[in-house]
Amino acid sequence: MKKLIAAFAALAAFSAQAESLSVAATAVPHAEILEFVKPALAKDGVELNIKVFTDYVQPNVQVAEKRLDANFFQHQPYLDEFNKSRGTELVSVAGVHVEPFGAYSSQHKSLADLPQGANVVIPNDATNGGRALLLLQKAGVITLKPEAGILATPKDIVENPKAIKVRELEAATLPRVLTQVDLALINTNYALEAKLNPTKDALAIEGSDSPYVNILVTRADNKDNAALQKLAKALNSAEVKAFIAEKYQGAVVPAF
Repeated sequence: MKKLIAAFAALAAFSAQAESLSVAATAVPHAEILEFVKPALAKDGVELNIKVFTDYVQPNVQVAEKRLDANFFQHQPYLDEFNKSRGTELVSVAGVHVEPFGAYSSQHKSLADLPQGANVVIPNDATNGGRALLLLQKAGVITLKPEAGILATPKDIVENPKAIKVRELEAATLPRVLTQVDLALINTNYALEAKLNPTKDALAIEGSDSPYVNILVTRADNKDNAALQKLAKALNSAEVKAFIAEKYQGAVVPAF
């Protein structure tokens, strides 16, 4: 009985000391990576609560409104644009991985096979839309105004030999319309959810030098939170690097 009481006392003491941390994430690969580090964080006194989202807006909104502590789903260019347009003050805590952006087709085996007037869909948020257009330019499909940069829009296309028709759709919907278009530029997290293999299925894909590192994000006044720093350390561990390399086989690349 004394041993049982002691065990309950130890459990109660641990529960009292454990810090709770709520983190928003998209399902693949972000939530999967967080699930991987969850047991190690528990041993370090941090109870990690993962909230899965299917969009790119609410994770930032809920962190900014202090409904959640942090999020893990976006890259710095997207965060910069979000802060600018929404007046928020969200900041990066740590860079974790790169998801090379890809161009996919269910109808054509190469970009050279794209017909005249091909229907092409890209994400409708400014940074990922620009990222998609830059990839199309790199692949020789279009040419953009030199000054367009990462926030390029279809209006910045100056050369379009195949007269492709570019439409902007919400990023999460792109895999669902893949069979209805000639080409879809899809974020890797949504590609993986749709069972697409970026390294095998993409007709064009960013190189490992991509600047779009996915980051752990929080409010400016919460950056030094002890539990959050423990999470950042765990996400930048050798164990996570090995997990990413083994599980995603190049579709997701460690950035540390």
